[in-house]
Amino acid sequence: MSNNLFPIAKEAWIYIAFSFLAFILFSIFDLEVLSILSLFVGMFFAFLFRNPERELPIFEINSVLSPVDGRLISIEECDDLQYRYKLSIDSSYLDVATLRVPMNARVKSSLMKHGTALNIESDLAKKINENVNIVFEDAQKNTLKISHILKQSFCGIRLNNIKTKSFLQSARYGTMLNGITYIYIPQNFRLNVVVGDKLEASKSLIGYFS
Repeated sequence: MSNNLFPIAKEAWIYIAFSFLAFILFSIFDLEVLSILSLFVGMFFAFLFRNPERELPIFEINSVLSPVDGRLISIEECDDLQYRYKLSIDSSYLDVATLRVPMNARVKSSLMKHGTALNIESDLAKKINENVNIVFEDAQKNTLKISHILKQSFCGIRLNNIKTKSFLQSARYGTMLNGITYIYIPQNFRLNVVVGDKLEASKSLIGYFS
C-alpha cells in the first residue's frame, strides 16, 4: 500500500489545482473578487481533505480503534451468527476524511460498489449509494467487518490498493468525505464506547477481542 503521508490527502490535489488555476486566470483578467473567492475555495478543499499525523495510543494487542472520525449514533444487535452488534458512525464534512485500519490485520475480503450520493434518509440511498465492504482478520483469526456508505458528497469513496494485504493498526487505507460507517463486531468482543461518543480515527478505542 502506498501510504499517503502528505498533510493534505492526494484526493484533494485535483480540486486545489483547479482552484489555483482559476485564481491565476481571474488575476490575469483583473477579476479581484473572483480571484480571492477561488483562493478561498482552494483553502477550503485543503481543509476538507486534511490528513493529520496521529500518534497511535498504546493499547492491548487485541485492541480495535475507530477507522473514521465521527459520532457514534447507534449500537444495534445483529441477526447474524458471525456478528453480534452493528455500530453506526456518522461522519460529516467537518470530520477528517482519512480512513484508518482499526487493528493489526490483513484484508480478508473487500468489495467496492460505485454508485450515487443521494440523501442518506432516502430509502433508495442504501441500495444505490456508493459503498464498500471490508473484512479485516487478525493473527488470532478474529474478524471485523467495516462498511462505508457515502452520503451526499461531491467526492466518492477512495481506497488504496488494499486487497489481501496486511496492515499495521492506524495505517491509512483511503478517504470518505461525508458518509456513514458500520462496524460489525463478533460475539467475543468487549465494547468500550456508548452512543453519542465523538470518535477519532486511530485514537478512539472501540473495544477488545476477548
